[in-house]
Amino acid sequence: MSPPQPAGLSRREREIMNALYELDEGGASEVARRLNDEDSYDSIRVTLGILEKKGHLMHRTEGRRNVYRPTVPRERATKTALRSVTRTFFGGSPSKAILTMLDMSSHRLTREDLDEIAAWIDNEKKS
Repeated sequence: MSPPQPAGLSRREREIMNALYELDEGGASEVARRLNDEDSYDSIRVTLGILEKKGHLMHRTEGRRNVYRPTVPRERATKTALRSVTRTFFGGSPSKAILTMLDMSSHRLTREDLDEIAAWIDNEKKS
């Protein structure tokens, strides 16, 4: 089965998924606290169910509460999302996507950032 596609998520669904990735797992009340939005407990609960139906979450029951966790590890979901964005907006060209990201950076890259990028490039050239 192919992984769920993050591109089909609303802004609120992405916020909830991010909260669950940060928590590793949790129920609606933990997600609401993480989002600093405890007034939205009921809508978060409904959205968790929707995300489960879409295949992004699974749950187990503990007493009267459901504990949710993402079905795909964050790193894999990130790669899937970036692959989709690269295909959609950059004609499948990773270099165009990377150069755009570097160009739109609101701040200069740190020396550590530049060293990390240079080390990755050097490693790729050797392989």
